[in-house]
Amino acid sequence: MPTARKLPSGSWRCQVYSHTEEILKPDGSTKKKRVYESFTCDISGPKGKRIAEQMAAEFAARKEEKRGYKDDLTFGEATDQYIQNREAVLSPRTIMDYKRIRKNDLKILEGINLNKITQEDIQRAINLESKKHSPKTVRNTHGLISAVLRQYRPDFALNTSMPKKIRPDIYIPSDGDIKRLIKYVEGTEMELPILLAAFGPMRRGEICALDTKNIDGNVVHVCCNMVCNEAGEWIIRVPKSYAGDRYIDYPEFVSEKWKGKKGKITTMTPDIITTRFARILKRADLPHFRFHDLRHYSASIQHALGIPDSYIMARGGWGNDGVLKNVYRHVMSDPEKRMNQIANQHFSELCNTNCNTK
Repeated sequence: MPTARKLPSGSWRCQVYSHTEEILKPDGSTKKKRVYESFTCDISGPKGKRIAEQMAAEFAARKEEKRGYKDDLTFGEATDQYIQNREAVLSPRTIMDYKRIRKNDLKILEGINLNKITQEDIQRAINLESKKHSPKTVRNTHGLISAVLRQYRPDFALNTSMPKKIRPDIYIPSDGDIKRLIKYVEGTEMELPILLAAFGPMRRGEICALDTKNIDGNVVHVCCNMVCNEAGEWIIRVPKSYAGDRYIDYPEFVSEKWKGKKGKITTMTPDIITTRFARILKRADLPHFRFHDLRHYSASIQHALGIPDSYIMARGGWGNDGVLKNVYRHVMSDPEKRMNQIANQHFSELCNTNCNTK
């Protein structure tokens, strides 16, 4: 155990070995230099000595926990190791995103020794990424940085200033849009996927992976998801999150559409659904929005009907209400206009009576 020494000031200092650096000498040769971490306590007496030694011992213990990698591991190497160790447990999409970030971004950090990386280094990298990417993408990138450091530098406290979030400009289809859309696709292969998304709400991958063996009457058990792996192959996986595995009770008019079907509900992949959906909107002369926005419609309508968020989250497969607060709780345009009219009418009546009364 490291031993603390009393300083002339009366404080206690305890040093513990951290790592070894290579120093370049004037003649071009190198020499190795041992680097120590110092822990100081200003409390005098035996108590201060114990505290200093305890801090040093905790640092040494954390260092022992990290002996699974080299002392000269760079941030880039640590990121590669972090991704590799999680390929079997994370979704293919998440791994693909991590590898994209590793390949295209964070060049400023990849060569820095993991033990020498500082908050200033990370802030500089985030500032650079903010010039090229949206705030959401930058936050995803910082999430990977944080995960790597939490694994290999658990004592490192991140305090990065992030770009301000931008309110998403989302078009949420109205009831009229949905009626027109359903009428246009009636009897086509896209009808059932649209019904499942708008009144479920199910995601593209969940719809493409849905098998009739997971349907009981009107109830759909969402327990599979179709995702694309690095080889460009569409594979079936379990849902990305615990909340994604759920049961959805559909209305009768939707369940009528899958009666008589056996096996997969659709032979389409998520990409094909996206392409065909965009074409349908254009031909039906409907405003452009994403297939995923059918989930926005479903969540927003449920919220407008007064359904508690916990039930909306369970039906849609959201693990927390963060998404609902940031995206899905947008009110529909028509109801919003009616609510504004009610409010403005009240304010007008108030000022035309009380305010003008002498």
